[in-house]
Formats: sequence, C-alpha cells, structure tokens
Amino acid sequence: MVRLYDFLPSGNGYKVRLLLSQLAIAFELVEVDILKGETRTRAFLAKNPNGRIPVVELEDGTYLAESGAILWYFAEGTPFLSSDRRERAQTLQWMFFEQYSHEPYIAVARAWLHLFGLDDERRRQLPHKQQLGYDALAVMEGHLASRPFFVANSYTIADIALYAYTHVAPEGGFDLARVPNVRAWLDRVRNQPRHIEITKRDFS
Repeated sequence: MVRLYDFLPSGNGYKVRLLLSQLAIAFELVEVDILKGETRTRAFLAKNPNGRIPVVELEDGTYLAESGAILWYFAEGTPFLSSDRRERAQTLQWMFFEQYSHEPYIAVARAWLHLFGLDDERRRQLPHKQQLGYDALAVMEGHLASRPFFVANSYTIADIALYAYTHVAPEGGFDLARVPNVRAWLDRVRNQPRHIEITKRDFS
C-alpha cells in the first residue's frame, strides 16, 4: 500500500490526499508534525533530504517528494491528466504558476495567520504578501471568466494544485468575495466525486 507522510493542515499535502481519494487509491497516512520539527529528524531526512512534506512511499519502497511531482505520477494515464501535448504543457503552466506566483503569498499569509503567528517582521511583510496573493487571484479570476476549469474545460490536477490553498485563502486574510469566478470554480471542485476536506483523517 502507498504510504503518505503528511501534515494535515498543509495544502501541499492536501493536493495529494485529494487526488488519491478521487482515484480511489488506498493509502496509509503517516502524520508528521512540522510545528514540532518532525521533518528534520534523521529518519525523515532519509526519506526526503529536503525535510518537507508531502512524501510518498511507493509500494516498491522508493520515495517521491514535491506535491506537483506526486500529482503528476499518480495522474498519468487517468482523466486527471490529458494525453494531449499542449494540454499537458498547460497543466504544467498552471502548476508552476501555483508554486511560484500563488503559493508563496496565499499559503504563506495563511501559515503566518493560521499556524505560526505573527512576529514583528511577519506583520510588516503581511500586506505585501496579501497584495501579491490578490494579484494571483486576479489572474485566476480572468482565466475562469470563460471556462469552468483551468485546462481543456475539464477537472485536472491543475485544478487540484490551485484549489488546495485557494479554498482556505480566507485563513490568510483574503476576501474571496472579490473573485466571483474563483468562488464558482471552488464550488465546482467541491462537487467533484470523492471530494474530501483538508483535515479528513479517515480514508477507508
């Protein structure tokens, strides 16, 4: 059975949990508390020297890290990843957008406000993080004005990658009332078969 090392509040880990659930792939969840430094132990670093979750242990005993890579691995050959060359590139385009223009602002603001708390430096930086997060949401809002999902009008891992932190963006101080197309898309994602909540522990 696949084993997933993860921290439940993590949007990056949630991406993997959501896809595995929607693919009906059984997995064992091993919770790793990043707030207690559990990704920095010798045992965990042997699995991922970068010291981050999520990490998947495959059935052959090998490990795969980085949420986007894990999504791609499990989505290959399924409806969650197109076989069309251009659509595959567009999927990567949105996954890269999520990691470089979305996650560093929306996820970080959420982490500061929801998990780690604000010190003086974080409080100073927070408005800038939130403004750049709104910039990312504006890009998404424009793209979704004329389509239901991000790639080829169908639900793919591009949507999963972007949904994970967008749907909890209010925990980072973001007002999603500003982006009605994004809110409608969030509802479409929630209504997909075998959808799970971010903090779900029981995957039976």
